[in-house]
Amino acid sequence: MRLTSLDVFRGITIAGMILVNMAGVADDVYPPLAHADWHGCTPTDLVFPFFLFIIGVAMTFSLSKYTEGEKPQSGVYWRILRRAAILFVLGLLLNGFWNKGIWTFDFSSIRLMGVLQRISLAYLFASLTVLKLPRKGQWILAAVLLIGYWLAMMYIPVPGYGAGVLTREGNFGAFVDRLIIPKAHLYKGDGFNFMGDPEGLFSTMPAIVSVLAGYFAGQWIRSQPVQSRTSIGLALFGVGCLIVGSAWGWIFPINKKIWTSSYVVFTSGWALLLLAACYELIEVRRIKRWSKPFEIMGLNAIALFVASVLLIKILVRTNIGTGENAPNTFNWIYQNVFASWAGTFNGSFLFALVTVLFWWLVAVIMYRQRWFVKV
Repeated sequence: MRLTSLDVFRGITIAGMILVNMAGVADDVYPPLAHADWHGCTPTDLVFPFFLFIIGVAMTFSLSKYTEGEKPQSGVYWRILRRAAILFVLGLLLNGFWNKGIWTFDFSSIRLMGVLQRISLAYLFASLTVLKLPRKGQWILAAVLLIGYWLAMMYIPVPGYGAGVLTREGNFGAFVDRLIIPKAHLYKGDGFNFMGDPEGLFSTMPAIVSVLAGYFAGQWIRSQPVQSRTSIGLALFGVGCLIVGSAWGWIFPINKKIWTSSYVVFTSGWALLLLAACYELIEVRRIKRWSKPFEIMGLNAIALFVASVLLIKILVRTNIGTGENAPNTFNWIYQNVFASWAGTFNGSFLFALVTVLFWWLVAVIMYRQRWFVKV
């Protein structure tokens, strides 16, 4: 069974990811496309957890025969491990691409973690959870991960900072990352300065639950008829998660960059609501015309993400003109093609939007040629 509404949801998410990645490079970021500086959640902060949630929903269908009676063989585990390894290596290649030269990778200082690395690890551990634990055990583990992470972050003291210090360098997750990952391989941007990582190892633990939340939603869909009551069930679960996540945020702030437990629950609520809307429109009411562009992008999501990040790096690393003051290609296009007539913030948005349209055209070509890149 292929769930078209899930492909559409994935397409919406990858379009959003390309949009915010492109807009985030400009000095003048279009405000709605900016991440929360620290605590809080903007629409942009929903994109990454949505992607993890979607992986969980898809897992419901890809692993269904092993969760409904058939015992998984060793080949299944090797395929999962292979997929996770490919994603992790792709993330490393993106991190190292053109940092000191187009064909030079400085392994002595390459950032170890990143978006694809987090997806890799969360997918790996969520898959093993699904295959090894019964349904009740999966729910218990999800609760243990969220509550355990909360207690660790709030009550285990960090040397030099104390307990419950939720700053970039003072939080317990950053401390654990510094113990495991050599300093040179941590994130240096966004004020972290090699003292932590927004996609660190320790904060990947609650990200596993973002995948499991999608898996639980997929189980609900598989167990219900294709009717509005299924969409309503998803929406009610979503509203419940929004309420619980918001309430939890009073004592453990919603924060993407340390992937707090409240953030997991809160963003899962929004993911459930968007999935419910897509499911109701596409599967139940069969209103599909609007969704085809997103479905096309969703069928090659990883390929579009990797290619779009490579394009951003090429635009930032190449220059128009010569000399020390020659602008990089990204800034030249941004200033001369978009900001010159649309203004700074609007120019940032239009540049990002045009980039999304460009990658949509690429996705259309791939779709018509039946090129579907899978990991």
